[in-house]
Amino acid sequence: MFLNTIQASDGARKKAKRVGRGIGSTLGKTCGRGHKGQKSRSGGFHKVGFEGGQMPLQRRLPKVGFNSRRKKYSAEVRLNELNNLGQDVIDLDLLIKANIVPVFTKTAKIIQSGDITRAITVKGIKATVGALNSIVAAGGKVEV
Repeated sequence: MFLNTIQASDGARKKAKRVGRGIGSTLGKTCGRGHKGQKSRSGGFHKVGFEGGQMPLQRRLPKVGFNSRRKKYSAEVRLNELNNLGQDVIDLDLLIKANIVPVFTKTAKIIQSGDITRAITVKGIKATVGALNSIVAAGGKVEV
């Protein structure tokens, strides 16, 4: 293969429209742009999504983005916060009563932040791998 023999594959390069070449070409006079108006003029351009001054659709719809709607109902609990609780069996109700998580919390997860010094049993609360290892090392257990 030589550089001077390389060709684009069929359909890769489309022929340009030849406009303004008479009535018979179907692209004469107005060149397929219709009559008058911004789009018929050279340089006629408007913003993507512009609706003639009406509030555009993307601004009429509410923002939903990356704000998790579950975030309000889930909470993270640090390991060192469990040390201060007086009981050996810890569940979600106890965390709510102790003011560690908000009242409307539905799910909680224990994360490894700080360390735990006593044996506890955790019921109905998830734990990260590191937190689980720390609880077991301290002589406790996690029951999901």
